[in-house]
Amino acid sequence: MPDDQGPSAPTADARPPGPGTRRPGGRTARTRAAVRDAVLAGLTEHGYPGLSVEYVAERSGVHKTTLYRRWGSLEGLLADTLDLAGEDDWTPPDTGSLEGDLRALAHEVVESFRDPAMSASSSAIIAAAFQSQQAADALRAFYAERFRRCEAIARRAVERGELPGVREGGIDAGALVRAVSAPLYFRLFVTREPVDGHSADQAAAAALAAARAGAFTRPENAAPTGA
Repeated sequence: MPDDQGPSAPTADARPPGPGTRRPGGRTARTRAAVRDAVLAGLTEHGYPGLSVEYVAERSGVHKTTLYRRWGSLEGLLADTLDLAGEDDWTPPDTGSLEGDLRALAHEVVESFRDPAMSASSSAIIAAAFQSQQAADALRAFYAERFRRCEAIARRAVERGELPGVREGGIDAGALVRAVSAPLYFRLFVTREPVDGHSADQAAAAALAAARAGAFTRPENAAPTGA
């Protein structure tokens, strides 16, 4: 999702990077940022069905032939936008307790959807993932990276002895974080109910109780989050 949200953003494989996947600085970086902003604006204003390379060219000031040469297609533009969104320095909360960290994560989700502009772009990206496989793959990788960063929350909780009997690395951090955000996203995107501070606290409390009950304990020799 957008770069200043919590876990609420695409992994590299062995193949050479495709068009628009490099991370250079200077003018190229500015061009890429302008294109990314144009894609987000188009998604917000028109949704994925109404987004076009022509719109991105006009909005970003980057010629259409350049867009096709570097990104290949509209889906390539969309995937790179999500890739760029994952290049931030977001770190999970560190409040000193597992309960505090989970509550802070839940409140980040709620607060992000209280901002009309951020809410609109986030909703448009999620909707695009239902219509584009490439967008869905990029969005899945975005979340995988967020979950990987959240492994620190689980590790600290084990080190503090907040989850007795759980070995180091024994908590599936991705499952824990999903348990925090899933009820909020259900309200936002399925039942279309509002979310607030109480919703955030409730989601965090349920995830905490499940963690203490061992619901997210990873079996011996299980793969780590995001693998």
